[in-house]
Amino acid sequence: MEKEILQHHLNINRRHFLSKMSLGIGSLALGSLLIPEIFRGNDEDSLPAGIPHFAPKAKRVIYLFQSGAPSQLDLFDYKPMLNKMQGQNLPESVRMGQRLTGMTSGQKTFPLAGSIFKFQQYGECRAWVSELMPYTSKIVDDLCFVKSMYTEAINHDPAVTFFQTGNQQPGRPSMGSWLSYGLGSENKNLPAFCVFLSRGKGNIQPLASRLWGSGFLDSIHQGVQLRSAKDPVLYLQDPEGLDRITRRNMLDKLAALNQIQLDEFHDPEIATRVSQYEMAYRMQTSVPEVIDISNEPDHVFKMYGPDSMKPGTYAANCILARRLIERGVRFVQLYHMGWDQHNNLPNDIKNLAKDTDQPSTALVMDLKQRGLLEDTLVIWGGEFGRTNYCQGTLTPENYGRDHHPRCFTIWMTGAGVQPGMVYGETDDFGYNIAKDPVHVHDFQATVLNLMGLNHEKLTFRHQGRRYRLTDVDGKVVKDILA
Repeated sequence: MEKEILQHHLNINRRHFLSKMSLGIGSLALGSLLIPEIFRGNDEDSLPAGIPHFAPKAKRVIYLFQSGAPSQLDLFDYKPMLNKMQGQNLPESVRMGQRLTGMTSGQKTFPLAGSIFKFQQYGECRAWVSELMPYTSKIVDDLCFVKSMYTEAINHDPAVTFFQTGNQQPGRPSMGSWLSYGLGSENKNLPAFCVFLSRGKGNIQPLASRLWGSGFLDSIHQGVQLRSAKDPVLYLQDPEGLDRITRRNMLDKLAALNQIQLDEFHDPEIATRVSQYEMAYRMQTSVPEVIDISNEPDHVFKMYGPDSMKPGTYAANCILARRLIERGVRFVQLYHMGWDQHNNLPNDIKNLAKDTDQPSTALVMDLKQRGLLEDTLVIWGGEFGRTNYCQGTLTPENYGRDHHPRCFTIWMTGAGVQPGMVYGETDDFGYNIAKDPVHVHDFQATVLNLMGLNHEKLTFRHQGRRYRLTDVDGKVVKDILA
């Protein structure tokens, strides 16, 4: 009897076999369409490819980092109470003895400083936007403003490091490196993670390359800085007199020698080094093509503003960011320096807003009209906010603001983010969070979630411990997800 039952199960007719197999083949085909690298071999010419933990809403990220910390009180967080109480001392019941920087800790009084700029509500979401951001005001219904961001760092370097790496101390992998490690690249001829720097007119806080470094991850995941100079990537081009054939032969011989070392020592960094050599070889052709924006139509330059034709400007870098994500780059980071306004804020913030307002808006509109915004996440924001009181002497037309980690504003838009939304609230003084706080680790967890990654599972073992971008904290801010 048992033999007959077994024989019955083994008797699969042709129609039954093909119907069952079609389901599996269909799943494989769908997987190859959703994640093209899923069945690609990991040969020497392939970058490491990862698979999302779940279906991603975003395929790529453009992070517009405003280094120096923009004043949320002069841009997006409208507080008429500060104007009514102009010059009065910040109530102790509001400050509650919270930590100050060394620049204002010696002040005897903390005179409240209302913004001299006019605010107005825009769009169906009725978001408040300052007159400094006329272009941004036109797209508020595409944006999600998070007004309740907060951080633990109170000075620039640890605060920027915290946002980029999840820790205030240097040495950890940056967010772009984590995404490269977790998801790989969609273009084997370009890095998964690219970085641009631009400078505004103002107090410049220096940025270190470790902010886009790979930390303890393989160096293939580090960000590649693209410059506006003749050679966009340092040490990429061959020396004079070395032709492509000679270069190819040299790399082949070098790879063979490295393979001997790899077989003997089993150091994965040796394989990474070979991959980097090969990537550099391919980038000699791919990078000049993507950096050359001369073939962009005139209406694009007009959209991004007059600075867009000047190499190295924030506007030009926004165009390059769009060109890179069109070609499958996973994470593009733009740093714009100059937002550190401890004094002369009204004049300096005008310049920085002028640098970034039109290009940032144009980038969002450009992505949208090309059908790219639906799977691209765009982020705009700095490392912390600015105080509601004046640093130094307050006059009717001039004031400065110190660092304020307790609350500040960023905006996000694109894939998976609720458009036309204002999330979180601050108190009437713009000093403390009144509703829906969002920590830096929450922000990082949410970005990873949009990219299809569980922030608790994206880990790397180093020195006997499993590390992750969000360290031991962070939760996804589900309310802002579409």
